[in-house]
Parts: sequence; structure tokens; C-alpha cells
Amino acid sequence: MTPGSAPISVLYIGGTGTISASCVRRSVAEGMDVYVLNRGNNSKSRDLPDSVTWLTGDITDRASTEEALGDRTFDSVVNFLSYGPEDAQQMVEIFGSRTKQYVYISSASIYHKPILQAPIVESTLRENPYLAYARDKLAAEDLLMQRYMQDGFPVTIVRPSHTYDEANPPLPGDWTIVDRLVRGDEIVVHGDGTSLWTLTHSDDLAQGLVGLLGNPRAIGEAFHITSDDVYTWDQIYTILADALGVEAKLVHVPSEFYPVAAPDWFWSDLILGDLAHSAIFDNSKIRRYVPSFSPRLTFHRAALGMVQWRAEHPEETKPNPETDAFIDRLAQGYHEARKAFAALAPDAK
Repeated sequence: MTPGSAPISVLYIGGTGTISASCVRRSVAEGMDVYVLNRGNNSKSRDLPDSVTWLTGDITDRASTEEALGDRTFDSVVNFLSYGPEDAQQMVEIFGSRTKQYVYISSASIYHKPILQAPIVESTLRENPYLAYARDKLAAEDLLMQRYMQDGFPVTIVRPSHTYDEANPPLPGDWTIVDRLVRGDEIVVHGDGTSLWTLTHSDDLAQGLVGLLGNPRAIGEAFHITSDDVYTWDQIYTILADALGVEAKLVHVPSEFYPVAAPDWFWSDLILGDLAHSAIFDNSKIRRYVPSFSPRLTFHRAALGMVQWRAEHPEETKPNPETDAFIDRLAQGYHEARKAFAALAPDAK
């Protein structure tokens, strides 16, 4: 921002989630005029700066959204709560005359699985037949880019990968996994635990995303924004166990078993369609557009912060009984399968 110029105005739709709260805080720190639109059910644990202007409305209800917005316009709008193409079209209609830049938060899960090249770049084939969520994000991307090419709708696409903060551990099963580690219970790990996975702290992603705001060169472009912090899944669980001062008891279960043994578990399809495959990203593009982008938070340091956050927020980090039951079922199935195999092949070890 040059001396005497007006600050960039940005509207965040959502604003209190893992990624969005970090982006709101960074935008304020960089002197932007920040608005947050949501239904008013704001997280008490992710406090936002006092300078934020709150707008109360339901983004899924057009009348509610337009009433909350009034006659306001914004330099940038960042939408964390948009999914399929029908919703994307409505955002075009609402914000086409209200903003110079509409940032659509997509997902790196749209890239083809298993990966066809490494590292993943923005032009990697976009196709994920396993996840309806990824297909909806992809369809929304396509609609928004079509509106950009045909009508000049000022879209920028951002694709986060597995992004976390201290209040949201990057584990299939969330805080229930942490609780099981503390209790000394077994943890199921998909596959053989050696696939490579990229973890990105939300504060690091915010560097890149906020750096794109107000940049006219970013219009009509897509970016994934991740760190270069790559681990095997065995390492991820072991690092967190070390931070807790316990031993991780890992049981490796084929990824294909998850939807069979736990079809109602949210994570089952996500594991099969995304987490089971290695994902390493080339972040050259975001660094070209945001030269200051330099992720600094590693998971082994963040894990210590998670342990502290858990101690300070016991009510928000309780285990989920259903998740516990799913994991027990998967672990039990693994052990029963081993026994059955041993009975068929008594000489096998």
C-alpha cells in the first residue's frame, strides 16, 4: 500500500475456520480493511482482531447475503464456503458488480489420484473419481473460469492441500487420534504408512493467499499453496506421539478396507480417494506471484503447540465415540484377518 492510498478492502466469507481465520489475521496485520460474512456462529477459540467488521448473513441464502452486504463493494472477496457449480454461479451473480477479485477456495484433492507426475503442478490433470467433494470443486472451478473467459468475471482460484493449525490436527480422526495415543490404544494407518504427504500450517498458507489479494496479475489464474513439509504417515503419527511423550502403536490397514469396515466414517472415502496417495507439490508459481512466500512452520514444531492447545482446551478436544468405534473396528478387523491368514498358512510369519 502506497502512502496516502486507501487500504485494500477484503471480504472473507467464512472467516473463522482453520485457514480463513489465519488469512483474516494476516490481512489485518498487513493493513487491509477486513470484513467477515457468516451466520454469526463464530469460533471462540480462534479470536479475530477487533478491527474486523462483522456482517451477519447466510451465504447459502441469496436474500440474506444481499441484505448483509447492503451496497458495499470490495477490492477482493475470498469465499471459503462455496462448493458446487450451482453455488458458484450464484456467487458470480452476487459479486460480479461488487468486487475486482473473487478468490475461490478450491482444493488440491481435485488433482488426479494416483498422481501421474511428481511434484504436482497447477497444470497436473484434474480428476478425482473417488471424491464427490473434489468433483464438485472441479466443476465450480470450470464454471468460474468459463465466466472469466466469457464475461470477465475476476476469479482467482486457490487450492489448499492438507492445512492445519494447533486447534485442528491433520489426522484422520482429529482429536480422537490424539486421545488414543495418550491412552496407549492402537492407531490405524492406511496402507503401509510410507506414502508421502504434505502438511501446511494455516499461517503459512495465509502468506501466499493474502499476497495474491489486490494483484491484477492473479486474475484468471489458479494456484496451489502448500509448504514443502513432507512426511510419511508413520512419521506424522510418531512425531505427534513424541510430542505427547508416548509411543505410537501403529496398525497398518489397506486403504481399500476403510469404506468396507467403516462406510459411515467421514474419513473413509477421503483416505481412499486422497490421503492414501503421495502428494508433493511444486510451489514455484505462488512464489513467482508472491516473492515473499516462505513457509516457516514445520509439523514437528507445530505438534508441540497442539499438545499445549489440547491442555488449554479440554472441552474442545474430547474424543468422538463414533470415531473411536470406527478405529476399533478397523483394528479388530486387521487382527482377525491376520489370524485367519495364519490359520490358512501356518508357516507364514
